[in-house]
Amino acid sequence: MKPTAIYFIGAGGIGMSALVRYFLSHGLTVAGYDRTETPLTRELAHEGARIHYEDNPALIPEACRTKDTTLVVYTPAIPADHSEKAWFINHGFTLLKRAEVLGRLTREMKGLCVAGTHGKTTTSAMVAHLLHESHIGCNAFLGGITKNYGTNYLLDKASPYVVIEADEFDRSFHHLRPYATVVTSTDADHLDIYGTEQAYLESFSHYTSLVQPGGTLILHTGLKMQAAPQIGVTTLTYSRTQGDFHAERIRIGEGRIRFDYKSPLGNVDDVELGVPVSINIDNGIAAMALAQIAGATPEELRHAMASFSGVDRRFDFKIRNEQHVLLSDYAHHPQEIAASIRSLKEVFNNRRITGIFQPHLYTRTRDFYQDFAQSLSLLDEVILTEIYPARERPINGVTSALIYDRIKPDVKKRLVSKAELPEIVKAEDFDVLVVLGAGDVEDYMPRFTEIINAKKA
Repeated sequence: MKPTAIYFIGAGGIGMSALVRYFLSHGLTVAGYDRTETPLTRELAHEGARIHYEDNPALIPEACRTKDTTLVVYTPAIPADHSEKAWFINHGFTLLKRAEVLGRLTREMKGLCVAGTHGKTTTSAMVAHLLHESHIGCNAFLGGITKNYGTNYLLDKASPYVVIEADEFDRSFHHLRPYATVVTSTDADHLDIYGTEQAYLESFSHYTSLVQPGGTLILHTGLKMQAAPQIGVTTLTYSRTQGDFHAERIRIGEGRIRFDYKSPLGNVDDVELGVPVSINIDNGIAAMALAQIAGATPEELRHAMASFSGVDRRFDFKIRNEQHVLLSDYAHHPQEIAASIRSLKEVFNNRRITGIFQPHLYTRTRDFYQDFAQSLSLLDEVILTEIYPARERPINGVTSALIYDRIKPDVKKRLVSKAELPEIVKAEDFDVLVVLGAGDVEDYMPRFTEIINAKKA
């Protein structure tokens, strides 16, 4: 089937919206449903998508009601009893998961994919920026809004490359067929889907078998999983200081991070990070490796690394001066949180760091509450809010108190409601304040920014 119309169930998701933009750019009729109106869905509507916010088959546009010309794309987060999804199934439409559509694109173009528990969004956004700024160009489907471009989607019909964030949730990345891929980390997550850490690791092992012969698999050193590449796939390693791709002569100071990049494809001296946090050394090495495989030159890499502005909610600085630092970070897994805090401590040496953390999902809190407490104990002060449920229903006995009670006693800590946060920020003179989590606590960032800027005035 060659569709003339695409209907999205869950159109406003960060990953889905990139596909909305892709099909709009190709001149197709695009419509869809999402649960709530957001700035992103309003942007999609302005760009030409017809989106509504009530689960009602009667609202499906006429242009999307013919099964022979309409493809339906849905996100796994949509509940099983969704009325519009049921209507399409009952009327014989073709329905594909978002990941299946991306998988088709990796068969049509050369897929440069980034997988891993942590670092996917920043690293894939870096790859896209490096190639966009090079003579190679790229298409890109990202899991965050890039600050350089204000979008999660890049289009370059002349480029054979597509950059994709390879999501392990619901085993989505098993639909991809990468030309080259990086695996950044394999710390257990999504145990509501996988059940055990072993099943999670096996899922990544299977993903490594999907790299096309003639392609390249790049693994962070020290991963627990066993790679299973096909014959004809080149396997290489990377990390901050070890592996085929690594950094040497790292210089951190005065708000800058610089290093020399060592690579079997050609070294690049005096690389400077546009977003100077130490975790971006690893991310940058992985991104430069994929960009080199695509053909980017040393000068192109050096220039683009310095001009990379980051991704919304990933080490996203709102205020940064001698009196106050305010930033948000999407970190919502214990290892991500620990890496985030360590990076802040390295950059803001001897400054007091306070973290506001909103746990994400009841199941993740249940599975990792002790690890969360250990990671948050790296902070000088912790302000903990209630759990953001996302797609889940409450689990008896699972609350933020599980984490709170296990934070080390020498750390100042508070357990508060989300609604109390603005008054807390107003009442106290924080030095470095980081807002952590993947939930809706991000909605408070404009207010926090306003409050802290008023203190400076």
